[in-house]
Amino acid sequence: MTTAILAIDQGTTNSKAVLVTAAGEIVARGSSPVGISHPQPGWVEQSPERVWQSVLEAIGACLADAPATSIAGIAISNQRESVTIWDAESGEPLGPVISWQCRRTAPDCAKLNAAGHSARVAALTGLPIDPMFPGPKMKWLIDRAPAGRPLRLGTIDAWLIHRLTGGKVHACDAANAARSQLLDLGRMAWSDELCALFGVPKECLPEIRDSASRFGQTLGVPGLADGLPIAAAIGDSHAALFGHGAFAPGDGKITFGTGSSIMTTLPHFIAPQNGITTTVAWSLDGRPTYAFEGNILVSAASLPWMAEILGLPDVQALVDLAETAAPEGPGFVPAFVGLGAPYWQADARALFSGITFNTTRAQMARAVTDSIAFQVNDVFKAMASQSPTSLGRLFVDGGPSRNAFLMQCVADTLGHPVIQCDAAESSALGAAYLAGLTLGLWADLDAVRALPRRTAVLEPAPSDTAARLATWREAIFRSTVPVTSIMGE
Repeated sequence: MTTAILAIDQGTTNSKAVLVTAAGEIVARGSSPVGISHPQPGWVEQSPERVWQSVLEAIGACLADAPATSIAGIAISNQRESVTIWDAESGEPLGPVISWQCRRTAPDCAKLNAAGHSARVAALTGLPIDPMFPGPKMKWLIDRAPAGRPLRLGTIDAWLIHRLTGGKVHACDAANAARSQLLDLGRMAWSDELCALFGVPKECLPEIRDSASRFGQTLGVPGLADGLPIAAAIGDSHAALFGHGAFAPGDGKITFGTGSSIMTTLPHFIAPQNGITTTVAWSLDGRPTYAFEGNILVSAASLPWMAEILGLPDVQALVDLAETAAPEGPGFVPAFVGLGAPYWQADARALFSGITFNTTRAQMARAVTDSIAFQVNDVFKAMASQSPTSLGRLFVDGGPSRNAFLMQCVADTLGHPVIQCDAAESSALGAAYLAGLTLGLWADLDAVRALPRRTAVLEPAPSDTAARLATWREAIFRSTVPVTSIMGE
């Protein structure tokens, strides 16, 4: 019978489960959709119960697809910056999951920034005050929770750990905690100062643990035996970095999805500037590894939108059309919910710039596909200006990373090779590797680094990127500067 780690990857649109053997191979998969609602413009939320049910459905589908397998333990990777609230005793959800994409706390963030708190928050947390991050979201949930109930607050890893352990454990990992805007990165502990600033009771927050550690045991989980160790938890983007074996300073990865996360490993903590963040990549044996990160709010999500606008059957048809575009053309900024790194403009809006009577459908398609690479380029330029090391190996993962044309655009724009990875489940693999370290399936990082990975390297090629980048910068300017400022009013 094969021994394997059951890795749960709870994402924004789907929950996935995979079984990973000691050889690092995936032998079974399962997935289930989650569902997203938009109760008001700019608001994005999910049902905590539906998140949990989708995880159970993904596990069920995975195990039904599996060969005879002995589950050694469970690993969790999860969508980050999404938070929820529940009753500490009954486990009843007391509010929605407020998504990382949600902008409902934009007015609160604007007030905090206007009051001069941004520099202090960035110094403590490595993060800007922005609606993406959980601090103000937690306050929003607390203010609307029923009075007199014992409260628990947490990121999605904490919610899943609560459910997997039958409510026995309230814990999260250091990487997820680092995205909360409540963690003092220097002390690796919840900050009284930040909790007071954001109005979050510290006693409601989970215990912070290493990414690879024993979080508890399963209890009363449909389809799983009681007593299985939960041996790892980590945010999905961090998990992907770990899964690639990007352990050397300067190594990095780009995860492409609804948005994009660009992350490069650091030799030590560095306070961020110029629109990027510093985060805990993972924590092992009480020692955090840090990374620079840039979060792009909308990346590949613009592709199906544009395909529908142009009357195309699917995203592949859009990419095929973009490949035929004549040089130059308009610029497109996908600021549907504002702009993340390196601009952090919550009030920016999506637009095309430079359209003329000669603009073709193919050029509009190309402007949208280019925006994926150009946003990444802006983040990497900000990282390069602050990094103590040069850019090393650069891995790409997520659905769009399997498209050679899109990834060639990224390599050409950056002027740096990108490494495509055959496995679509990089986050789940990274979480599984961490669990394997906890459980002794792998002895150390060298053993994880030695696991087989099927990759392909795309080298940068000559292109007309310079002209397209100039058009992009003009489009960014128009997207981020209010019309009244442009007109001099």
